[in-house]
Amino acid sequence: MLPEQKQRVSALIEQALAGIGAAGVPVTLERPKVEAHGDLACNVALQAAKGLKKNPREVATAIADALRVNPAAAGLIDAVEIAGPGFINLRIAPAAKQQVVREILRERQCFGTSSAQAGRKVMVEFVSANPTGPLHLGHARQAALGDALANVLAAQGWQVTREFYYNDAGVQIDTLAKAVQLRVRQLQGQAINEEDVGYRGEYIVDIARAFVARETQAARDGTPVTASGNVDDLENIRRFAVAYLRHEQDTDLSAFGVKFDNFYLESSLYSDGKVAAAVQAMVGSGMTFEADGALWLKTTEIVDVGGFGGPPADDKDRVMRKSDGSFTYFVPDVAYHVTKFERGFAKVINVQGGDHYGTVARVRAGLQAAGKALGVQVPTGYPDYLLHKMVRVMRAGSEVKMSKRAGSFVTLRDLLDWVGRDAVRFFLASRKADTEFVFDVDLALAKSEDNPVYYVQYAHARICSVLAQAAEKFGAAAALDEAQALNVDLSPLVAPKEQALLQRLAGWPEVVAVAAEELAPHQVAFYLKEVGADFHAFYNAERVLVEEAGLRAARLALLLATRQIIRNGLALLGVSAPERM
Repeated sequence: MLPEQKQRVSALIEQALAGIGAAGVPVTLERPKVEAHGDLACNVALQAAKGLKKNPREVATAIADALRVNPAAAGLIDAVEIAGPGFINLRIAPAAKQQVVREILRERQCFGTSSAQAGRKVMVEFVSANPTGPLHLGHARQAALGDALANVLAAQGWQVTREFYYNDAGVQIDTLAKAVQLRVRQLQGQAINEEDVGYRGEYIVDIARAFVARETQAARDGTPVTASGNVDDLENIRRFAVAYLRHEQDTDLSAFGVKFDNFYLESSLYSDGKVAAAVQAMVGSGMTFEADGALWLKTTEIVDVGGFGGPPADDKDRVMRKSDGSFTYFVPDVAYHVTKFERGFAKVINVQGGDHYGTVARVRAGLQAAGKALGVQVPTGYPDYLLHKMVRVMRAGSEVKMSKRAGSFVTLRDLLDWVGRDAVRFFLASRKADTEFVFDVDLALAKSEDNPVYYVQYAHARICSVLAQAAEKFGAAAALDEAQALNVDLSPLVAPKEQALLQRLAGWPEVVAVAAEELAPHQVAFYLKEVGADFHAFYNAERVLVEEAGLRAARLALLLATRQIIRNGLALLGVSAPERM
């Protein structure tokens, strides 16, 4: 049911509780798992019974009686039933359920959005791939989850910034440059030791060919980088290879429909003195010490990094600066997140692979230490993390483990070539992030109800087809648009499958709100599959294009509302809503 209707029901139950001397007992309303149990279920009688020293069923009966005689419940609550030890099951009046159609048609793409977080800034950092190769399956899942999450947050009023962090400094970039250099030597006829090639795959050969051809690529800041063609010019090779792969990654992300508001270079943290400043701040906090020629952070003494108290950040102290003078992985991350906070992002969400789990507490601990020295109150539990598990790809019944182009892993581009953007985005966003996911290529191509994206998109296309048929069969006047449907009498929508679909549509605002609160964009995909199932069940049970004009118009209005909800949901996932399939 609509959020405001749910609030009214809660208020009526609270009023009934006050009438029996149980004011203040919290009321929770849930949708029963079994449809036969009604539209809403409430266990408040079991909670109130203890304080009242009465039997829960007796308390439930008193609440039910109060609801039945309350005139404010008329037209909202159709029936109240007591079940089990004292559960209260409510059936919502058909007219109240029908109201959602008008709400959807009035608000259209805005239905389900909220201004609850208006004026608040949030950064979602995702993908953040090293510029050392094509985007792999992990990056693909991050792109799907991160972009959908950003859309969901924006739907709740957040001012969202999407950021991509380039790890363009460190050992991996040196390894890339040397790998390309060796392939250039090979192209020039020189013998090389394959064991010395740190990065494999055809893409390294492609970069080497482009370098020999003296092509030009644009660096992240737009500066052109022209290959010198000189195999001994390792610095030019490095800069060209990074620019080349940056362009490749941008091309793939564009094909995936993902755009970023900002790109942040790890190298700038060093050149701008941000890493040095962060290290100095952590030292100044008194939470570091030196031993064995290295600088350590006392992560075992920093608590509450999760934002809810609890044990220390780590089971042992961690090295910040190694004896050779280089920094460990989490130190530039601390510096980077200091910049996020300084840029005004009090809320930051990082979408990363599960292999980052071990650095979460260290980054948070480093931020607590740095913030203490800088006199900045960095929130505990800052930043938030959405960590995802690995993706496996199945094709023709076998696992696909490598790409011809990448050499050792399946790429985002492979998936796009095999099944297209819509299927990749829907599938990768359709599972909870912390669960492993098997991407079945054959299923993603199947035109059946087992393929969730096809099932949902087909529901949208079928609605479009029925609306077109209405005009063909009954004339232009029968082809309702959203504005005309606002004036339709919806009272004929009382069949069980109609009522179930109405109830499902009304739940959309809550789905979006919960998905944003729990950082769980997969709930949007789950919900869309449920809408598809309820729509197809309704369509198979009831004829839409009936001769009776009033009933036909009401059902067409229901279809228009359903189509709008599907469009709204698919838009959050970055998936198209085709009118024909």
